[in-house]
Amino acid sequence: MVAFTVNGQRKDVSVDGDVPLLWVLREHLKLTGTKFGCGVAACGACTVHLDGRATRSCITPVSMAEGRSITTIEGLSPDGGHPLQKAWIAEQVPQCGYCQSGQIMQAAELLATNKNPTRAQIVEHMDGNICRCGTYLKIISAIQRAAREG
Repeated sequence: MVAFTVNGQRKDVSVDGDVPLLWVLREHLKLTGTKFGCGVAACGACTVHLDGRATRSCITPVSMAEGRSITTIEGLSPDGGHPLQKAWIAEQVPQCGYCQSGQIMQAAELLATNKNPTRAQIVEHMDGNICRCGTYLKIISAIQRAAREG
């Protein structure tokens, strides 16, 4: 049994501690906004916050979440009112949309620690989150908008 908090709710899950957090979120808790991309922490599609830190859930054993707090894209703002979610829509970032929950969670960590990042800081922080559609310029614009309007 592994116990943790997800999006503000305590959860107890009966799984082996080596199971990746991603699969516990998706399969056991039905929080499917977090995506499987590569399985080796190279793309960022599976990014969630673990105690406020952007974490690749595909390589994080669920045992590492014991007693900790997890935020998924569903918990960032259930009504879509987070400044990043609004900016993503305003800047028309998504094409296929597959990577976007991971992109937003990575960006949310940045804005939580730096309210007004420079373009260079945004690019550095977002490095490692892959968008196969190539919407990087729109992602940067959305983060800048969220910083201004947030």
